[in-house]
Amino acid sequence: MERFPSGMDYVQMMAKLGDLKDEHYRNTLALSTIIELLVDKGILTREEVERKAAELDQFMVHSPYPTV
Repeated sequence: MERFPSGMDYVQMMAKLGDLKDEHYRNTLALSTIIELLVDKGILTREEVERKAAELDQFMVHSPYPTV
């Protein structure tokens, strides 16, 4: 027997999405901070970061997962 989602199910789902959004922001902020510190200290250049990001982005052009 299939159960239809209740109003409370929708509220819980929206709360979970809100939590994910906050977590995504914190992760992005942490990564940005680390990159800025590495650039500020002269360990990396912005060009190196951009070049590596472009290189890694190419992996996402083709999904690593099989499609149906």
